[in-house]
Amino acid sequence: MSLLLNDRFLKACLGEAVDQTPLWLMRQAGRYLPEYNATRAKAGSFLGLAKNPAYATEVTLQPLDRYPLDAAILFSDILTIPDAMGLGLKFTAGEGPSFDHPLRTEEAVKKLRAADINELKYVFDAVSEIRKALIQDGKQRVPLIGFSGSPWTLACYMIDGSSSDDFRHAKTMMFSRPDLLQHILDINAQSVAAYLNEQVRAGAQALMIFDTWGGMLPDGWYQTMSLASMQKVISLLLRDYAGNKIPVIMFTKGGAIWLNDMAHAAADVIALDWTMSLSRARKQLLGLNKPLALQGNLDPLILFSKPADIAKQASAVLDDLASAPTLKPGLHPLDGHVFNLGHGISQFTPSESVSALAETVISRSRAIRSKQ
Repeated sequence: MSLLLNDRFLKACLGEAVDQTPLWLMRQAGRYLPEYNATRAKAGSFLGLAKNPAYATEVTLQPLDRYPLDAAILFSDILTIPDAMGLGLKFTAGEGPSFDHPLRTEEAVKKLRAADINELKYVFDAVSEIRKALIQDGKQRVPLIGFSGSPWTLACYMIDGSSSDDFRHAKTMMFSRPDLLQHILDINAQSVAAYLNEQVRAGAQALMIFDTWGGMLPDGWYQTMSLASMQKVISLLLRDYAGNKIPVIMFTKGGAIWLNDMAHAAADVIALDWTMSLSRARKQLLGLNKPLALQGNLDPLILFSKPADIAKQASAVLDDLASAPTLKPGLHPLDGHVFNLGHGISQFTPSESVSALAETVISRSRAIRSKQ
């Protein structure tokens, strides 16, 4: 971390003291930025953008040049892994991602093999290029986050073949043939761990697992299917590399009700959506003797409000956590927190709203700290 100009994000993930609350945004390189849309137009398509390391590097850095963010996140897509399994990923304008060969039969499931890591070289090349591009005056501007979808979330797309309101085919398989779903999850867990470890070797300094669809599972099924597979992934990850700790962030959208279960998955950071306050989460985790860092948890739709309303709601998140116990003795209550949205930023978000958010997080978190 000594070669980083700004190491707040990594320190917060590891439960160390910082001067202000670090901020980054899920999907921070995206269609709400005009410069992103210009680069995407040059690339010709989303896959043309994601599979070209130079373009992926360009869009990864764009939000950092516009806003005072504390981390970069690799620009890619969670469906790169099933694409490397031969399922035939494609993006159709107005329809989103889909697969030519969804896993709808027992025969298709039994033929499934782990992702060919060599097929994902463009991702690792992008990680390496981004790390180089982040260097400024001999030091790195901010840390780089690598990521993957969770085994369950990937399985949802792989079975249904595209995005869905209910992922009926995936859940039907779960209820009627849990053995087939478990086979997919085991292969996905192996692939996700290998994929994330290769990102670390290429230069990723923190990792995030996106369990976008875990919250749609019934209680009990979430623990045995989604959480168990993420725990397997985490157990296989490189947690120290080249002399540095690699923090792992776990995020289940709609999963706050399972915080006690997630606490035992061995992640360093639990990211939350807007359905649970950070102070309540902090108290719950400390009650379990699990002093884990937290990430979140502003509702992204607040960014469609006026700047004064954005400032009010972002301040409320910080004020709430400031009322909670400290993560560890000697820290401030705001330490061990990474400010983020509760899910990805909308493509229709006014770009100036992010400026209002960033200004508030910086000024309010500094003001709260100065009082103690």
